[in-house]
Amino acid sequence: MRVLVLFAHPAQRKSSVNVAMASGARQLGGVTFVDLYAEYPRFSIDVDREQRRLMQHDVIVFQFPLFWYSTPALLKQWQDLVLEYGFAYGPKGKTLSEKYAIACITTGGSKSDYSEEGGNRREIRNFLYPLEQTAGLCGMEYLPPFVLHSANHIDDTGAQLHIRAYPQLLAALRDDRFDLAALRQRPTFDSFDLTDLVRN
Repeated sequence: MRVLVLFAHPAQRKSSVNVAMASGARQLGGVTFVDLYAEYPRFSIDVDREQRRLMQHDVIVFQFPLFWYSTPALLKQWQDLVLEYGFAYGPKGKTLSEKYAIACITTGGSKSDYSEEGGNRREIRNFLYPLEQTAGLCGMEYLPPFVLHSANHIDDTGAQLHIRAYPQLLAALRDDRFDLAALRQRPTFDSFDLTDLVRN
């Protein structure tokens, strides 16, 4: 499948994990990588170009850090402008129908923070529901998100495991080696789950 990665991180100088993940994705053959903040530093999005990119790909990957329980501002603007009525949704807006969408995110909080008993009082997928619903409205299948919790506090071993797993995930999607049926049974997944989800 043709994979498009839309990377949205407004504070890359403060991020080691996301930047390293992006570097791995950028070097992967057969995957289109777009750094939205580099391309649109003034938020002046080229809607026609972005819509063409969507039409040319089968899997849309949204890579971003969770900021205040939501997507970074530019990614929200991208959604507002690019996913137009008549293109992405509505009676004649079937362009994205049957494509896949997946969020690959990092959080500052721990996994236990993102639980009903934790400080954020909800599981991580609850905070991504607007993205999930948007994908559904556009006729896309929203796959369970790939999540790294405690990204600012994780030890180097855990960080490197996740960084290495990310291009493996993208390559498996590209090469149709991802067990989507098994993935659909999970609310989220992480680097430890890849061995069960990727076919050799």
